[in-house]
Amino acid sequence: MLTLPNCKINVGLHVVAKRPDGFHDLETLFYPVPWCDALELTPVMTGGKVERDSAIEGIFTLSGRRIEGAKEDNLVMKVYRAMREEFSLPATDIVLTKNLPTGAGLGGGSSDAAFTMTALNELYDLGLSPDDMEQRMSRFGADCAFFVRNKPAFATGIGDQLEPSPVSLKGMWILLVKPSVSVSTAEAYRGVTPRRREFGLREALSQPIETWCDTVTNDFEEPVFAAHPELAAIKQTLLDMGAAYAAMSGSGSTIYGLFRRPVEEAERVFKDCLVHVAKL
Repeated sequence: MLTLPNCKINVGLHVVAKRPDGFHDLETLFYPVPWCDALELTPVMTGGKVERDSAIEGIFTLSGRRIEGAKEDNLVMKVYRAMREEFSLPATDIVLTKNLPTGAGLGGGSSDAAFTMTALNELYDLGLSPDDMEQRMSRFGADCAFFVRNKPAFATGIGDQLEPSPVSLKGMWILLVKPSVSVSTAEAYRGVTPRRREFGLREALSQPIETWCDTVTNDFEEPVFAAHPELAAIKQTLLDMGAAYAAMSGSGSTIYGLFRRPVEEAERVFKDCLVHVAKL
């Protein structure tokens, strides 16, 4: 079974409170974007039959963009092993081809993990509902559950409390720009002071997109841009190119712009960055 795990952007991100457990309460909009990895799952066959020997696990193959860390620690394998233990799944070969950049604020690893679960559910007819899978995925990361339904969702809590959002960017063009600089989540949080707003993100998103540059903000931008001014320059360039809205996704370092036209000049303008253009 071949599946294509896509990424997401954060449209606005407010850090509203620090929790007793050390994490932070957020409010943000997760929005799916058609920029994808490739994930293939194949049951291991022995003598023409599916291999169910619990001592045989299958092979996990990584290709494409380099991922830091051991393969055994990849979320894809963590999800597969948890599902195999719970449902006594057969041995399965898994091939993950990384096209999405890592450490980019796009949720690529979370998407790979969620698509692994949804693919296993379909491949082996496990009968899990989206609610069942969201509950399981929340154990692997705050934004993992979003990719189960993979539809616009307003997220609160640590990003794990999801509700469907009416916000639609259908017909818009998105230009994503990922420079070589990387921003750690810890670095981003160090510069943020949690606070609640009188005019919340939900209300701001209900207004026309042309108003968002003044009202839909990402709290991480100020400290991250101070440390990495090249990211602020990318955002300003996107606005100068005519983006209706531009922002950093999550804690960075991808900057995106939303346009009402195709963006044919992207490769030329951002020739030293990784760029992706798609119609939403």
